[in-house]
Amino acid sequence: MNKGDHVLNGILLAVGLGYVLHPDGGIQTFETIAATLVPVVLGTLFPDVDTDFGKHRKTLHNLPVLALLYAFPFYFGNLQWVWVGIASHYVLDAVGSRRGIALFYPLWDEEFGLPVGVTTSSKWATLATVVVTVLELAAIAAVLYLAPQVLPMDAVGNVL
Repeated sequence: MNKGDHVLNGILLAVGLGYVLHPDGGIQTFETIAATLVPVVLGTLFPDVDTDFGKHRKTLHNLPVLALLYAFPFYFGNLQWVWVGIASHYVLDAVGSRRGIALFYPLWDEEFGLPVGVTTSSKWATLATVVVTVLELAAIAAVLYLAPQVLPMDAVGNVL
């Protein structure tokens, strides 16, 4: 996907998270959207920094980078939502585009993806972005509301 599609993904994801976490549409919904919008959008853009250095879809498109940015707020106390944007970027590149990403780089160069995506320059790229984002939000809602015995809401508050 191109940068515009990743920004769209981050915006839709932040708005969707607001409603998934606080579906009543009240003040908490909009506070969550406001709190998540900038960090999630930054997270959706961060992996593509590797277009200017390293190897694109390898250097910053892998599980070690995601783990580092997931752990970052536990140590430094900020950037709590950035990892969500990064994870979403990975899903979008692996599912929504044809090329895939090198999840295990630098240990393994192979790029993984599903054969259902579109090219980044396709006229369908934005539609693919919206569809993948809706599926991501549906998966998050399913985990939060259909499997609460596996992942209690108080644990989710600490993770997100």
